[in-house]
Amino acid sequence: MLIGVPKEIKTHEYRVGMTPSSVREAIHHGHKVIVESNAGHAIGLEDVHYERVGAEVVATAEEVFSRAEMIVKVKEPQPQECRRLRAGQVLFTYLHLAPDPEQTRLLLDSGVTAIAYETVTDVRGGLPLLAPMSEVAGRMSIQAGAHCLEMEQGGRGMLLGGVPGVPAARVVILGGGVVGTNAARMAMGFEAHVTVIDKSLNRLKELDQQFGAMLNTIYSTQDSIEEHVLGADLVVGAVLVPGAAAPRLVNRDLVSRMKRGSVLVDVAIDQGGCFETSKATTHAAPTYVIDGVIHYCVANMPGAVARTSTFALNNATLPFIMALADKGWRRALRDDPHLKAGLNVHNGKLTYEAVAQDQNLPYQPADEALGA
Repeated sequence: MLIGVPKEIKTHEYRVGMTPSSVREAIHHGHKVIVESNAGHAIGLEDVHYERVGAEVVATAEEVFSRAEMIVKVKEPQPQECRRLRAGQVLFTYLHLAPDPEQTRLLLDSGVTAIAYETVTDVRGGLPLLAPMSEVAGRMSIQAGAHCLEMEQGGRGMLLGGVPGVPAARVVILGGGVVGTNAARMAMGFEAHVTVIDKSLNRLKELDQQFGAMLNTIYSTQDSIEEHVLGADLVVGAVLVPGAAAPRLVNRDLVSRMKRGSVLVDVAIDQGGCFETSKATTHAAPTYVIDGVIHYCVANMPGAVARTSTFALNNATLPFIMALADKGWRRALRDDPHLKAGLNVHNGKLTYEAVAQDQNLPYQPADEALGA
């Protein structure tokens, strides 16, 4: 198979779909790889590194898209990239379609077979291709939130851990999954006062057993969310409904009653956000203020630590890239129900039910699409 790796073009996105090590594996399996020039330059992965392992480096994204049988990216294709895709081609990347009707329409019009990292599953019910970036984003959420609490950023002027004789900041994390767990670990490392709110008692028990008395675990209700958000200095939105739009847990009225200079970090923004006042931002202008509350809603948070994120992501995606290339996409999906769960769009049909429901579009089950 001819695999194509274009340079990412989303604002301040420096990750790359395949590292030279991943390319070497693909070539070892008998495949060919073309890489757009400077695709990994920002994180120290130079054209010469790709050429040394056998990749062909090409000058333009147009050539990558026009020649490749499978496109491997990191972020969702931007409109100009969507228009370069074609029927019979495979796209393997993060999509986050639920809050993005324009991308959905363009992918449906292209006829491409689009497999989304974020909906591929595993035998434990996890999301193995979302997990590494969720780990990064969870840890970054505390780093970003701590910075936003500084006076220069418009925050309350609080140090997360306080100092002897001065109270630590109160950090509230909505959601106890991968993002929430990593955020909690970082916040506790800063010696903040940390509370995780989740609707799964089993998950709360696991967190309690993992962290003990250092972490407060609270069952999620409207009352508990309101009480703890109003008392918080930093709130991290870490909820996820796989493939679907994130639930709005904090409404505008609640935001308006929060402490002036407090901070909201919405890690769920890729799926529309879990605060009613959230709107996607970029690393170029990461924050905005509503009712005196700082909002950090960067839709590609791991892009700020692009080298770490690229290698972490490649560790997870490489086995699936190899399966798609070695077997062909159709057999690979039929052989692996967990990879098949990643199929979101095929031949003009929407094959992921949660996206179809959120956008009120027709849905065709993946098995039907594969059999057609």
